[in-house]
Amino acid sequence: MSFIVLNFGLFCEDYICYSASSPEGGCRNDLEDGGKIIMPPSSLAKLSELDISYPMLFKLNSSFSSRITHSGVLEFVANEGHVYLPKWMMNNLELDEGEPIRVLLVTLPIATFARFQPLTKDFFDISNPKAVLENHLRRHACLTRGDIIAIHYNEKLYQLCVLEIQPGTAVSIIECDMTVEFAPPLDYEETEPGLKPVHKQEVQYEPTHFIPFQTPGHRLDGKDNKNDWQNNLMVQEPSEDNAVVPNYSYRIGSLHFVRCRRKSSSDVHKYTFEPFSGIGQSLNFQPSDKPAE
Repeated sequence: MSFIVLNFGLFCEDYICYSASSPEGGCRNDLEDGGKIIMPPSSLAKLSELDISYPMLFKLNSSFSSRITHSGVLEFVANEGHVYLPKWMMNNLELDEGEPIRVLLVTLPIATFARFQPLTKDFFDISNPKAVLENHLRRHACLTRGDIIAIHYNEKLYQLCVLEIQPGTAVSIIECDMTVEFAPPLDYEETEPGLKPVHKQEVQYEPTHFIPFQTPGHRLDGKDNKNDWQNNLMVQEPSEDNAVVPNYSYRIGSLHFVRCRRKSSSDVHKYTFEPFSGIGQSLNFQPSDKPAE
């Protein structure tokens, strides 16, 4: 159900349309990133004589097709008999440069909800696509269901289809509280049921042991010691005695010194640390026979 009110007795004019970025449209590239048109000064004079409500919203109707859209007005500086539109709006109306268009003054309901569908999934590569869309819609006055709007962001063009709007087929978005949602992109492909997602193959690395002095080096007499180095190079596996065992009972703020364990040739007797077991020295650096106290 549509709530569009057409003011046929107020304003209805036919013009020749040109894209704003064309030479005939004044090369107004700033108009391409929005949803407003430029009309001639005579239309402003006629509108000022009428009892109309603001903001001024217009229905644009193609004379060669049944396509329609809606827009606001930015300026009244176009050449007489001409109207300048954004290129994306002309594409929605299936119009070419210099073709006729009918402009009618309408009243639209305030928008409450809108759902947009990006044509390509790369739109969601933007860090905050919803904020980018909301900032872009500030340059629009109204939305029409089925329109494909164009967003220029970071020197790239994104296209979004107005999939659904409420409470009508065309709504005003000026000073409104509108809920915005996104539909899946047009080129989105779901994974077939029963197929598991493909993960990158994990590479397993085998642990390696550091071997010091692996390079052959150079002799001072200039002789080649490559063969001697290869013969003497031995790869030793780390033993349990050399393994580093972490101290699981470590407490922050404390220091713990570990004494080295010594082995005899028979590995039978173990070294035991005895404090103050050394021989002291006298002040005149003479060996002392007395044990240290």
